[in-house]
Amino acid sequence: MTAVLAAAALLLTAGCSSDDGGSPSDGGAAAPGSTTASGASPTGQTAEETPPAKGSVKVVRTVAEGLNTPWGLAPLPDGDLLVSSRDEATITRIDGETGKKTELGEVPGVSPAGEGGLMGLALSPDHASDHMIYAYFTSASDNRIVRMLYDEQKPSGRQLGAPDTIFRGIPKGFIHNGGRIAFGPDKMLYAGTGESGDTGLSQDKESTGGKILRMTPEGEPAPGNPFPDSPVYSYGHRNVQGLAWDSKQRLFAAEFGQDTWDELNAIKPGDNYGWPEAEGKSDNAEYHNPLAQWGTDDASPSGIAYAEGSIWMAGLKGERLWRIPLNGTEASADPQAFLEGEYGRLRTVVPAGGDKLWVATSNTDGRGSPEDGDDRILEVRVT
Repeated sequence: MTAVLAAAALLLTAGCSSDDGGSPSDGGAAAPGSTTASGASPTGQTAEETPPAKGSVKVVRTVAEGLNTPWGLAPLPDGDLLVSSRDEATITRIDGETGKKTELGEVPGVSPAGEGGLMGLALSPDHASDHMIYAYFTSASDNRIVRMLYDEQKPSGRQLGAPDTIFRGIPKGFIHNGGRIAFGPDKMLYAGTGESGDTGLSQDKESTGGKILRMTPEGEPAPGNPFPDSPVYSYGHRNVQGLAWDSKQRLFAAEFGQDTWDELNAIKPGDNYGWPEAEGKSDNAEYHNPLAQWGTDDASPSGIAYAEGSIWMAGLKGERLWRIPLNGTEASADPQAFLEGEYGRLRTVVPAGGDKLWVATSNTDGRGSPEDGDDRILEVRVT
């Protein structure tokens, strides 16, 4: 049934960079249509080392395979991983050494359909003491964020506790449900949301759709947010799928475009990123321009991570891993593509320590072409 729904979504969004399959271009170099554009004014650039214009990626190993619609990844302190299944609504623990899979349980209340289901995962910043994990999912009525007890030190610790809803009411749709969550360096919880196909929500600061939200671990608007008593941190987004911070604690976000440009943005509190009035770079000073943009066949960006001075961005339709070297909040060179067409659709990328990343594929999501072993988690070394 899920595959039928996903196929219907593909027909509904033809020509729209949502979660679609795509075609490759010339690997290892900036793809045609890929450009860089100034973002917010960089700070502290003189104290930073700019990474080289060209980098490298080496797949070290396949950590795990045989996964169904993996979406969120949350690294555990001991080197294992938690992974969510969008369509099965389960959370599985992956042994970081052996790849052994241990299902922890199904998250109740998840209603998978189209691009919705069980999506982002994040560990509490105090996980060592409170044993909490957070999840973003689509319910029957909305998108919401819950937290659950998971204490692996207890005999029953391989089971999940009952979910406690900390934030609800994020607009849901068959498309554009956002879904990425992450705790920032400030220990606040950030969430990337989508406009659920209703473009007017993105510019409506009273709506949580088409936004980046910032909240306390309890789900309250975080202190210092740009709008009083509001979780809204930035707005004018279409469908935010990636969140990451650099070594200077600056936030970056990736989002889907529609027909022309996908975006990587440097996020400034309270700024308007233009959708639906602007897609990609705009001459209107009211809108914050992306630091890099791609033709929609080359990206359909999902998760992002920071490592070795660059943002690394997973591409769904583009079926590749993008490297965007940074100089402050600007791209210091053209984006560079890796793994082009080698593993199919790439959904999530998270730091694995030092110069390594974990990358999850997304070929069983109804829009890919699964091969033996799909879906899988890769360990890659980057420079």
